[in-house]
Amino acid sequence: MVEQTQDPQRLKKAAAAAYDYENDPRWADYWSNILIPPHMASRPDVVDHYKRKFFQRYIDPELVVEAMSSSSSTQSSRPSATSSAPPPTTNDRSRPRSSGTSAGADSNPTPLRWDRQTIQFSVNAWVFIVAVLAIFPLIPKNLSQRAYRLSFMGTTCSSLYSLYSVYGKPRAWNLQALKVYFQSIFATKDFIHFTYCITFVTSNICLKFALIPILCRALEHVAKFLRRNFTRSSLYRKYLEDPCVWVESNSTTLSILSSQAEIGLGFILIISLLSWQRNFLHTFMYWQLLKLMYHAPVTSGYHRSAWSNIGRVVTPLIDRYARFLNTPLSMAQRWWFR
Repeated sequence: MVEQTQDPQRLKKAAAAAYDYENDPRWADYWSNILIPPHMASRPDVVDHYKRKFFQRYIDPELVVEAMSSSSSTQSSRPSATSSAPPPTTNDRSRPRSSGTSAGADSNPTPLRWDRQTIQFSVNAWVFIVAVLAIFPLIPKNLSQRAYRLSFMGTTCSSLYSLYSVYGKPRAWNLQALKVYFQSIFATKDFIHFTYCITFVTSNICLKFALIPILCRALEHVAKFLRRNFTRSSLYRKYLEDPCVWVESNSTTLSILSSQAEIGLGFILIISLLSWQRNFLHTFMYWQLLKLMYHAPVTSGYHRSAWSNIGRVVTPLIDRYARFLNTPLSMAQRWWFR
């Protein structure tokens, strides 16, 4: 009987190992939202563990994923320390590094420390509150505009800190080293958010609609941190558990909402060229960012789906009522796919 129950799990694990994660846009989004220390993110066993969790969540919920032991991960990541120091010292050193991970949060009820995840949580919680104040209709106009700017500035700082935590700084400050460094971060979600925020911080147009992707990003970070670190809190279980579970289970919906808002902003900026607040350079820069979002692996799945829906609706109308637009649209498509 034991072999009969183990055989299906063995087949499910084989299917999880053979699954093509790289061509699934959900995997890139899932992996970019995993907050683990950089020295663990480069280890194959850690990546395989989260691939199995992804497979369990999106493909086969019946797959059993064993918990990743913190002691083995510490020993493999720091072999010299484990061979020269006694086990209690090694465990004590590993706790601050793994306090933000899912394994450490469940097994170690340690007090909150100002590690990378805690700093990100604090900044994103502040961004979420400020962004809500910016879109709240009863807030005075000058305070609302200030909160609008601060929400983008907070997300800019959060994205920069995340990039620095994961990729560090360039090895040298020459042209070749900077080129290699920017090639490594160019298509990441944090760099895209950083460019998005810089675009609107420097703009003279106040578009509250642009806060939707900022709110979605901050909400996902805050909910994920609360789920990992405050499960033992009675206040969390009473008031915040259901909203956090909803946010985590609807992360794909939030990503779709963000992509649709980002594309809608592109058309709003084109319409704004007819007003006195027009800015041709700002509009062109934002459409370059939309082009990057369309081609970057972490956002391409959602943006391509949204653009295909737009094409299915708009193309028949253009062919029927405005065929003169086919030539400029074909030129724009050549630039878009280049």
